[in-house]
Amino acid sequence: MTELLTTAEPAEAAEAGAATGPAALWVDPSNGAAGDMLLAALLDAGASLAAVRQGVARLAVEPVALELEAVRRHGLRAARLIVTAPDSGTHRDLAAVTAIITRAALPPAVHAFAVSAFNTLARAEARVHGVPLADIHFHEVGALDAVVDLVGCALALADLGLLDAPARVVGPVAVGSGTVRTGHGPMPVPVPAVLEILSGAGAPIAAHPAAMELCTPSGAALLATIATSWGPPPALVPHSVGVGAGTKDPPGHPNILRVLVGTSADRDADGTPWLGEPLHRVDTTIDDVDPRVWPDLLEQLRAVGAADAWCTPVLMRKGRPGQLLSVLTAPAQLDLVCRLVFTYTGTLGVRVSTVQRRRLRRDQIAMPYGDAAVRVKRGYLGDRLVSVQPEYDDALAVAQRADVPVARVLDEVRAVARGAGAPPEAGPLSEATTA
Repeated sequence: MTELLTTAEPAEAAEAGAATGPAALWVDPSNGAAGDMLLAALLDAGASLAAVRQGVARLAVEPVALELEAVRRHGLRAARLIVTAPDSGTHRDLAAVTAIITRAALPPAVHAFAVSAFNTLARAEARVHGVPLADIHFHEVGALDAVVDLVGCALALADLGLLDAPARVVGPVAVGSGTVRTGHGPMPVPVPAVLEILSGAGAPIAAHPAAMELCTPSGAALLATIATSWGPPPALVPHSVGVGAGTKDPPGHPNILRVLVGTSADRDADGTPWLGEPLHRVDTTIDDVDPRVWPDLLEQLRAVGAADAWCTPVLMRKGRPGQLLSVLTAPAQLDLVCRLVFTYTGTLGVRVSTVQRRRLRRDQIAMPYGDAAVRVKRGYLGDRLVSVQPEYDDALAVAQRADVPVARVLDEVRAVARGAGAPPEAGPLSEATTA
C-alpha cells in the first residue's frame, strides 16, 4: 500500500522558523539532482503541498495531480513525488512555457524564479545543440514534468520563505557516468546540457562511483538558479531537513537529495555585520603570455572556485611591460588554482600568501522583465541593503528583446530590486511585476 506523506502546515513552519535571522538553505546533491527529487525534498522539509498544488493548478496545461509517497532508498527514509498527468504529445518551446507561467499570475518572485530557471535550461540546450534560442523546439523544456518541477520548486521555496534568502548554498553536484537515452538519441553522462549549466554557474562537481545519470538538465537548472554560492553548509540554525527520493533504488548508493532549512547565522562570532575568512593569494608576474589568453584563464580560475582573479599591468626588467596575475582562493582550491596558472601561463613559480577577507552577506534574486528575467546580486551590511547589481548579460538580452536601451533596463531592475518605491508606470518591467 502506498503511504502518503503530509507536509507541515504554514503555521507550523512559521513557528519552527521563529528564531531571528533571515531564512537560509543548504542543498546536498552529493548523490545527484533532479527536479522531482528537489521538489520532494522541499515538501519533506515543510513546504505546503496544498500551496504547490494550487499554484500548479493555475498553469494552463493538462490536469496534474501531485502526491508524496514514503519510500526507502538504500535503507534511508525519503519522500518521493508522484506526478500523475495524462499523456500529451505537446512539445512546448521556451516562449510557450514562459507565456504559460506569465498567464498564471503567480507571485512575482515565483514567476521570476521559474522563468530564470527555464531560461537557464533553454540557453544550455540551445548552445549544446547549436540552435538559436528563439528557434529551439525541444521536449526537455516543454515536457509537462519539467514545467511542474520547476514551477513547483519555485512555489515550495516561496512557501518556505527562501526565494529572497541571502544564503542559499548548494554542495558539490554528483553527475554520474555512462550513457542515457534522450529525445536526441543516446548521450554520454553527464549529458552536455548538464555540463553547460553547471560550468556556466561555476558549480563544483563531485566524484561518484555510480555508472548512471545522477543529475538531469532540469535538476542542474534548478540548482544553478537556487545557488547564491556553492560549498558546505552555511552558518545557520537548522529547523528542518528534507529528503527527496529518485525513482530508482540502486544497490550502490542512496538515490536521494537532501535539503537543510533554517535561519542564517551569517555573521562573525563577535557580532560584526560581515564575515571574516582566511584566503590564500596566489601571485605571479609574467611578460611573455599572449594577451588573448588572459580572459579565458581568469574565467577558468573563477569557474573552479577562486573567489576572484585579476591582472595588473606592471613594468618589468629592462622596461618590458608585463602582467601581475593575482588569484584569491580558499585552501581547498589552492592546488587546482596553482595547476591552472602553471599550465596556462608557463610561469616557473608563484607566490602564495595568506590574507584575511571580509565579505558582506549576499543573495541573488531574479527580477521579472517582460517575459524574461534579470538576475540581481545584492549585498547586506548587517540587515541593511547596500549593494544592488543586475547581471549585465541578462539585462542586455532583455533590452534587445524589448527594444529598449540597456541602461534603462539596468536602472529599472536595480530600483525594483532595491525596493525603492513602485515600479515605473510604463514598460515591460512594470507589466511583469504588477501581474
